[in-house]
Amino acid sequence: MFGVPSSPARLVVLISGSGTLLQALLEACADPAYGAQVVAVGSDRVGIAGLERAAAYDVPSFVHPYRKGSDRVAWDAELTELVAAYQPDLVISAGFMKLVGEAFLERFDGRIINTHPALLPSFPGMHGPRDALAYGVKVSGATVFLIDSGVDTGVILDQAAVEVVDDDTVETLHERIKVAERRLLVETTRRLATGEWRLEGRRVQWSDSRGTDSHHAMNLKAINPRATDRTS
Repeated sequence: MFGVPSSPARLVVLISGSGTLLQALLEACADPAYGAQVVAVGSDRVGIAGLERAAAYDVPSFVHPYRKGSDRVAWDAELTELVAAYQPDLVISAGFMKLVGEAFLERFDGRIINTHPALLPSFPGMHGPRDALAYGVKVSGATVFLIDSGVDTGVILDQAAVEVVDDDTVETLHERIKVAERRLLVETTRRLATGEWRLEGRRVQWSDSRGTDSHHAMNLKAINPRATDRTS
């Protein structure tokens, strides 16, 4: 059985852009009952909106850019120490556009969370919504998972479905997925911070078991205004 030791759980969030996932976490953490606190925000880019969001909440931040042609192993080792200095219980990759390396994975094994705008293991990589739409799927969605050494191959923590409508473009589908992604990350982080879980192979068993069908029906209705109630 696994659980997060600190109360509230200490979160370090890694970003590369506007920080909308970070914003969702900052707003959730403002409630003491949430059970987690963002103790630092790290970025590989300077001057991004996500760093301004961190500053607005008085959250310390750091920037650790990777320069093309530099030593990637050394960069990863330095990133590992920068994050470790904040003693995180969970490290959340919230739109962080760099792959972490062996040193980072070893230090924070089983505690690095990521999101993906598709229902993994389908459509991994940089263009999940585009690839899902091109394939003709009728349901796509968002995934929260534990990072491992592969690309979007880690253990799946939770997923939320998003219905694909006939006139969707990549942009409209992706926007609805982003809404689901933010909600899913906030809820999954809360459960990791306040609950217990265990791994059975690649399956995560939560101590706060819930009805999967009703959970996904709720998400479909919330993010697609055209969706009808299919549970009645």
